[in-house]
Amino acid sequence: MSRAVLSLGSNLGDRLAHLRTAVATLGDAVLLVSGVYETPPWGDEDQPAYLNAVLLAADPTATARDWLDRAHAAERAAGRTRDPARRYGPRTLDVDVVAVWGDDDEPVLSADPELTLPHPRAHLRAFVLRPWIDIQPYGRLPGHGWLTDLLNTGPAAGDALAVRPRPDLGIESTT
Repeated sequence: MSRAVLSLGSNLGDRLAHLRTAVATLGDAVLLVSGVYETPPWGDEDQPAYLNAVLLAADPTATARDWLDRAHAAERAAGRTRDPARRYGPRTLDVDVVAVWGDDDEPVLSADPELTLPHPRAHLRAFVLRPWIDIQPYGRLPGHGWLTDLLNTGPAAGDALAVRPRPDLGIESTT
């Protein structure tokens, strides 16, 4: 069984609808979805605020590369276009593969520039850590430690207060 934690973010158009598109595109593989959080942009501050969430997915046949392909499919379904000149620019949907675990429940490690695992900046991003804690309160980011420690005392701690819960917004489909 392959499990993956995926981070979702949107700051263009109908942000909530784009997050829902990601969940719908991933379909039955989705096990848990965090609450929605509104966050300031990261990396390039000249853009609108994001809505962010994290989900846990599982598929007995999926490889780490399959999770990346599914992430890209969700982005395409939300009309994502990539601007190579603006790495952290605005987007309809961004889906990052944060961590993957294999059949043996061991984390998958990868130094591939297209799919580095665990995600090389996840430990720095309160907008990833805070929603992830919703679905795995005792979770660990492989190679970095407990999510709560990373959020409260790690490099992401300075951004933690800017991650605002949006309990008025839900990702689960109402149909």
